[in-house]
Amino acid sequence: MGRRSEAKEDKREAIRVKDYMKRKLITFTPEQNINEVMETILKQRITGGPVVDKHHNLIGIISDTDLMQVIGDSRYHNMPVGDRTVADYMSSQVSTIDAEADIFDAASRFLKTGHRRFPVIENGKLIGQISRMDVIIAATNLKKNHWR
Repeated sequence: MGRRSEAKEDKREAIRVKDYMKRKLITFTPEQNINEVMETILKQRITGGPVVDKHHNLIGIISDTDLMQVIGDSRYHNMPVGDRTVADYMSSQVSTIDAEADIFDAASRFLKTGHRRFPVIENGKLIGQISRMDVIIAATNLKKNHWR
């Protein structure tokens, strides 16, 4: 038996969620009219966003999937959606990710959950959001700097 080689230590600095998350977010409030949310989502070309209270605490998330529920309900019940609010349709069980998490851990969580975005909170307050696209950007930058 030959001597085992020493394990090589990876000296690259970890790429963190905080390095690629978006800090300027479009957020919604629970009282906001659902039609207004639809218009914002279309205008801003996003697929959803965090829902926060007046103290900027994360309380939910509203997505295009939730809006499909709005549309389905309005047709089924033959009711206009005009009086519906974000609170009526938002998901209040929100998966978040830590700002210090490694970008590869974020990629793994996206694969496991199927989510398109993870809000990032600190002390209950929303401080950012990371999306699948942000992880792809990080990986592309990593490839330029480290992968061969």
